[in-house]
Amino acid sequence: MLRYIIKRFLTIIPVLIGVSMLVFGLIRLIPGDPAIVMLGERATEESIARVRTQLGLDKPIYEQYFIYMSRVVRGDLGTSVLRQEPVTQEIVRRFPATIELALGAILVALIVGIPAGLISAIRRGTWFDSASMLVALTGVSMPIFWLGLMLTLLFAVVLHWFPTGGRLDAQTGFDPITNLLVLDGLLRGNVGVSIQAMRHLFLPAIALGTIPGAIIARMTRSAMLEVLGQDYIRTAHAKGLHERVVVTRHALRNALLPVITVIGLQVGLLLSGAILTETIFSWPGIGRWIVEAIYARDYPIVQGVTLFIATIFVVVNLTVDVLYAFVDPRIRFD
Repeated sequence: MLRYIIKRFLTIIPVLIGVSMLVFGLIRLIPGDPAIVMLGERATEESIARVRTQLGLDKPIYEQYFIYMSRVVRGDLGTSVLRQEPVTQEIVRRFPATIELALGAILVALIVGIPAGLISAIRRGTWFDSASMLVALTGVSMPIFWLGLMLTLLFAVVLHWFPTGGRLDAQTGFDPITNLLVLDGLLRGNVGVSIQAMRHLFLPAIALGTIPGAIIARMTRSAMLEVLGQDYIRTAHAKGLHERVVVTRHALRNALLPVITVIGLQVGLLLSGAILTETIFSWPGIGRWIVEAIYARDYPIVQGVTLFIATIFVVVNLTVDVLYAFVDPRIRFD
């Protein structure tokens, strides 16, 4: 197991190098010049040339790339062109908001998706099966920006149950520790802040967790139906085991492998930032930040965040592979 993990970690290096080369080249194909974005359209040629020299944009692209990678290996992802702030520092400040939103969304997806898929498989062909799969299909097909706006309209504007956006009320003064506000409220002994943070988190988590929840429900149902048709399930029934024991101990555990794969992919996607959800609910995560950086031609932010997101995906995939061995003891890594 340890040898497998070390081997997989070593494969991360060429993957990240390939991602960095791809992003480094593609972003420079986008029309626009960071120097002009900084100085404005009326800037003189001399001032533009001076800024390009300061940013290193006057050098050949391969030389720019090697300079950039030499900084990356030292943990320096560069400095924002517009804000003149270290990209690493901004990631540390913004990523906890994305983590909190992603955890809330995947929690909603798991609470809804796995039980719905499990019950649909057990009661195949019943009204519950048809209704839950119809809801799952609707959840996959529903545009998230429309769902987010409708949730805001109903629960925030009409009913006033939840706030319209942000992470805390505007008048709340709070000094976070980890910037995970639900956790920080508990660490500070301020339960009111944790409750307030959860109220702000509720609507965006529901909106963002709809699609993953629908996907998990459909995958759970499909995997359970396949497992329930196996010979060892019929043998367990023939032995007189209780239905609940057969489902939970024998069927569900063996059906979890493809479900875990789907969950891992969804977690990776959620941690990469939810652009529409963060925009609708004014959530200060990395998804909206990277879009703003693309519009502003802020190369260091786009390159640094993309490399960071690629690392997250690789680590999540490795974690999923390792979890296979714990779910199914028959799986061993040589």
